Amino acid sequence: MIDILCREVPRTQEKLPILGFGCMRFVEKNGSIDEERSKALLRYAIDKGITHLDTAWIYHHGQSESFLGRALADGYREKVTISTKLPHWLVKSREDMDFFLNTQLNRLNTNYIDYYLIHSIGRESWDRMKACGVLEFLDTAKADGRIKHTGFSFHEDTKTFKEIVDAYPWDCCLIQYNIIDEFSQAGREGLTYAAQKGLAVFIMEPLRGGKLARSPPGEIAHIWEQAPVKRTMAEWALRWLWDQPEITMVLSGMNDFAQVDENCRTAETAYPGSLTAEEQSVIRRVSDTWHSLMKVPCTGCQYCMPCPFGVNIPSCFEMYNNLFMFGDTWRTNAVYAARLGGVMSGYSVASACVGCGACLSACPQGIHIPERLKEVSDRLEGPFFQVLVLGAKIALPIMRRFAFLKNSKWMNC
Repeated sequence: MIDILCREVPRTQEKLPILGFGCMRFVEKNGSIDEERSKALLRYAIDKGITHLDTAWIYHHGQSESFLGRALADGYREKVTISTKLPHWLVKSREDMDFFLNTQLNRLNTNYIDYYLIHSIGRESWDRMKACGVLEFLDTAKADGRIKHTGFSFHEDTKTFKEIVDAYPWDCCLIQYNIIDEFSQAGREGLTYAAQKGLAVFIMEPLRGGKLARSPPGEIAHIWEQAPVKRTMAEWALRWLWDQPEITMVLSGMNDFAQVDENCRTAETAYPGSLTAEEQSVIRRVSDTWHSLMKVPCTGCQYCMPCPFGVNIPSCFEMYNNLFMFGDTWRTNAVYAARLGGVMSGYSVASACVGCGACLSACPQGIHIPERLKEVSDRLEGPFFQVLVLGAKIALPIMRRFAFLKNSKWMNC
């Protein structure tokens, strides 16, 4: 085991490694996790000191939790902490929450989950979950020992994020945050707020799904080449995060041994405040250049929200911009449909805009929001969009029923 730095969870004083293992990007073979290779990689990472694993009900099409349950045999479960997540979009009642948690305990082959998060909660889903009794569920599950600590993951606006932080004595939260998303979603403001409230802040998408570690556009590559210190793009991005003391842990979806080795080396010396002013300037120039490639100059400030017709304006622009910054068309369309199309949360797509203009005077960037939302709708809500949304909505009850049958089989063994 190497000396990966640790930081403290404010409310529990538990020390966690600053580098965690995100379990949604394992190498696959024939449509399933390549268990032999992934098990070897996971245990290698644990032996090197990456002792927090983050998974969820839906990762790898529902395979991730069960794979971890098998991979953590032979004493490895005792070496790690695990976080997984309640799939709120499948929950219809208070009883469903116990069903999913108990199924996850079976899948993970464990008696308890260290950090249990509500997955990708937002305004509409938070109100619905409260009405279903989620707070009582969390209290009960902590009291009976099935979960140790509570949290939530989040992809919406800063205002909603703060309200959820204040609604329950959470131990942690998980937010998307990187050199591009500093002011998107919960953003730096949300990060600071949660830390001040005593939550451990875990970071997902530190490399934007690996995109920030790939060959960048020429103007960005030139800035990195002129930097005073030579580092990989992944190291720059991780060091920028770990430079901020409010961040407890960064999750990385590593899928080869070289990535584990590189990230571990970085995590040995990534102290808060260790970047120089010149290094910070380089990262700022890179971030500004990435933003200059955006189709819509939205900063995610949320001044346009809430939309009286339910459009999630910043998220619409964020996903539209992703097409032009990274060209990841299929994934962007799928995420847009799931997050904004009424599958995982409320219906908040660009086409819901009626052109009322309520947002126009609020935008400090002077964006003609209704016109740009029409562009988003034309690009991301093509002729197959409703088919994609409908297919997801049909698939979710089937997945839930399949999980129920598997769980019943386990219970009868």
